[in-house]
Amino acid sequence: MPSLSAIVITRNEAGKIADCLDSLSFCDERIVVDCGSEDDTVSRALAHGARVEHHAFEGFGAQKNFALSLASGEWVLSVDADERVSPALAAEITTAIGEKDADGYEMPRLSSFLGRKMRHSGWYPDHVLRVFRRGRARFSNQIVHERVVCEGLVRRLQEPLLHFPVDRIEDAISRMDRYSSAGAEQMMASGRRITFASGFLHGFWTFIRTYVLRAGFLDGREGLLLAIANAEGSYYRYMKAWLLARRGNRSGADDDAIKG
Repeated sequence: MPSLSAIVITRNEAGKIADCLDSLSFCDERIVVDCGSEDDTVSRALAHGARVEHHAFEGFGAQKNFALSLASGEWVLSVDADERVSPALAAEITTAIGEKDADGYEMPRLSSFLGRKMRHSGWYPDHVLRVFRRGRARFSNQIVHERVVCEGLVRRLQEPLLHFPVDRIEDAISRMDRYSSAGAEQMMASGRRITFASGFLHGFWTFIRTYVLRAGFLDGREGLLLAIANAEGSYYRYMKAWLLARRGNRSGADDDAIKG
C-alpha cells in the first residue's frame, strides 16, 4: 500500500499543473481531480504520471473531500496547482511521516505576488495543515477558504510550501472576482445582514490592515498593489452579497404580490 498520497484539485491549470506534479514526485501516488478544464490540464497531468478523475465542482471543501476519498496511502498531502513542494520540504515530510509522532503536520507557506515573495502583508508565515494521516482528518465544507480538520496531534514543519497564486495583474483581478463571488454566496448562506455601507467600510479596513497593521509597506510596490487588491476583493464580496440580498428581497416581494 502506498505510504503517501498527493491530491490536487484542478480547473484550467495547464500552465501550472506540470511543475506542481513534478514537485510531488517523491509521493507514492498522485491524484488529480478535475472539474471540467477547457485547456490541456488533464492531458498534462496524465503525461506527468498522475491519476486523473473527473468530478463536478460543489465547493472547494467538497471537491477536496472527494479527492481525499480516492487516496489509498496511509498519509495524504494536499496541495493546490499553484503550489510547489521544494526538495527540502519533501525531505522533511518524508522524515515526519516516517517518525509517526503526530496525526497531522502544518507548514509555513511562502507566497509570491507579481514575482515577489511576500514576507509581510499577512501572507507569511501563513501556516497551513497539508499533511495528515488518512482517516484522521477531512476538509471543512466551506465553498471557499476550506481548511483541514484533523483529529489528533498536529505538529509544525519548518520548510515552507511555495505558493505562486498571482503571476500577472490579470490573475489578481480574476482571482478577486472568483473569490468575491464565492464569498458573497457563503455570506448569504450564513444569513448575515449586509448593508450598502458594508462594502466601503470593510474594503477600507482591509487596506489598512494589510498595508499598515500587517506591514505591507515593507513588501515594496507589490505590497501596495496587494493591499489594494485585497481591499477591492473585500469591497466586491460585500457588494455582491448586498446585491444578492436585494434581489432576493425583491423576488420575495414579487411573490407576495402574485399571491395577493
